[in-house]
Amino acid sequence: MQTTFTEEQLQDPGTARANEILRACVHCGFCTATCPTYQVLGDELDSPRGRIYLIKDMLENERVPDPTTVKHIDRCLSCLACMTTCPSGVHYMHLVDHARAYIEEHYDRPWGDRALRWLLARILPYPGRFRLALLGAKIGRPFARLLPDPRLRAMLEMAPKRIPPVSRNDDPQSFAPEVPRKTRVALMTGCAQKALNTDINDATIRLLTRLGCEVVVARGAGCCGALTHHMGKTGESHAAAAKNIRAWTAEIDGAGLDAIVINTSGCGTTVKDYGHMFRNDPLAAEAARVSELAMDISELLMTLDLPESADKGLCVAYHAACSLQHGQKIKTHPKTLLKRAGFTVAEPADSHLCCGSAGTYNLMQPEISGQLKARKVTTLEAVSPDVIAAGNIGCMMQIGSGTGVPVVHTVELLDWATGGPTPPALAPE
Repeated sequence: MQTTFTEEQLQDPGTARANEILRACVHCGFCTATCPTYQVLGDELDSPRGRIYLIKDMLENERVPDPTTVKHIDRCLSCLACMTTCPSGVHYMHLVDHARAYIEEHYDRPWGDRALRWLLARILPYPGRFRLALLGAKIGRPFARLLPDPRLRAMLEMAPKRIPPVSRNDDPQSFAPEVPRKTRVALMTGCAQKALNTDINDATIRLLTRLGCEVVVARGAGCCGALTHHMGKTGESHAAAAKNIRAWTAEIDGAGLDAIVINTSGCGTTVKDYGHMFRNDPLAAEAARVSELAMDISELLMTLDLPESADKGLCVAYHAACSLQHGQKIKTHPKTLLKRAGFTVAEPADSHLCCGSAGTYNLMQPEISGQLKARKVTTLEAVSPDVIAAGNIGCMMQIGSGTGVPVVHTVELLDWATGGPTPPALAPE
């Protein structure tokens, strides 16, 4: 794609990066075949190729974003299926992130949109606040149908039936391995996950220590910054990321770390991109070190001696989170591990398509998200599973709200198979 940015415009690192990405695009349109919003809406402007044209026009002309451009960019899930499909290597993720930051800086959103985004940015990254909000949503859920705004209804309906107790495993501390130590890792305990499902981190710690890992929860680490990053709130997202970088760097420079383990794939995609996010920042070197050490839990488990188990007699429908298969390019590890642990693994049709969760997308675009959820649940239930497994808390909540089949994290099944307790979602009530 030909671009016409001036030399002055290209002095801005974000614009220079956007220029590189735009020039890589050859207009082939392969991305439309795997774009969930294009599949649902059928509008060229709701495809990556269409959004690329809108972004190019907006950035080159340095114009105030118009409502049409904002609408179509807001509808992007950032599922990154287009990056898996693109034959030219167009790094759409960095382009749409820059566009969102530009919109946040230059576009005056309607009051309702500003209020919703402010509210989500002030609640979701903070587990304590999020727990209080979930409690309020649980109380208000019976009245959800009375609310005129579908986004407010979606927020109330998001609340789980049971709000889990606080897990002390999330506090800064170190967990000793149960066998001679093989490696020392930091576990990212996250933010929303600590409010929505405390079983995941607990299962991760049990499994890793059982396999010879010393597990550290670093003091000062918290939200990865993804939730605000995808809203274009760069200052807030970078502040959250910087706390993590400093916390993990202290561990690296102290007792040392062999890996930074992440069991929420949406967070993993962001942490692995810290090197790019901070490339022009004083923390650039530290951020790059963190990104190099970041690993999804499935990547680390593939390097450990996970024992083979007898057939469990359970069919697991594996849901491939977009942030894992498209963002981190991890496609086979979770399935390999589940099979090794004795589970029969089934993959649904159209496994490349998003479930519609996508961070805060199911709250800000509930109609599109609902259609994608219905499609995903239909394909998962079609394989007649006993349980559905995923590697991302957002996907788990999204799919779980649309099916009666138990939904658990992959690591919960692996922990169970190697001596841990039965995942609560599978335990008889």
